[in-house]
Amino acid sequence: MSTAPTLAAVTGSTPSRGTFITIEGPDGGGKSTVVARLREVLATDGFAVTLVREPGGTPIGERIRAMLLDADGSAPLDARVEALLFNAARAQLVAELIRPRLEAGDVVLCDRFADSTLAYQGAGSGVPLADLRALEAVATAGLRPDLTVLLDVPAELGLARKAGSETRFERDFDLDYHRRVRQGFLALAAAEPDRFVVVDATRAADAVLGEVVAAVHRVLGAQPHPGLAAVNRNRRTGA
Repeated sequence: MSTAPTLAAVTGSTPSRGTFITIEGPDGGGKSTVVARLREVLATDGFAVTLVREPGGTPIGERIRAMLLDADGSAPLDARVEALLFNAARAQLVAELIRPRLEAGDVVLCDRFADSTLAYQGAGSGVPLADLRALEAVATAGLRPDLTVLLDVPAELGLARKAGSETRFERDFDLDYHRRVRQGFLALAAAEPDRFVVVDATRAADAVLGEVVAAVHRVLGAQPHPGLAAVNRNRRTGA
């Protein structure tokens, strides 16, 4: 978690809500690398940034993560159990970290969020989307991202990139499953074009990061973010 001061800490004022940005996409799209580099860029810009991941981010969430990602396959999880576990970890993450940091005025970056459950357990495994959205509503208490960046990559390439660092989802699920997941993500993006930005993640890492940073800056510039005034003031004065 970043220790950079928010504008409220400097002025003593009550900030408006921060900005919630999620990074999504099929396996092998480079999400963890992009979100870590994005955090560095935003911190350099003067924003207070909190970086979290799903599942995980809290002590309870990390224990659930191990159950979901590191299982040896000897006792396969039903897709509905996966959905319940993901949402349990999500509920704790929202309550313990995401919502408090947004209320403090941070930019919160999340490596996966609720759209992953819709894509993997929904499009991938066939759990009805209506049921998954009902679980999401309970877990998040209605919290929705201000921006979702979808790092899109064909399933074949994504799985090849993950070779040697597979989780249960790469080991135990076939190529057709991962193709359905990718199409599920693209369908979500098509249904909510105002929230999603789709980025071609087959390109070089710097090109991908540049497009992501541009999209994030557009959102931060369009919102009354509590840290933005300080950033703009520093740029004008050369500080």
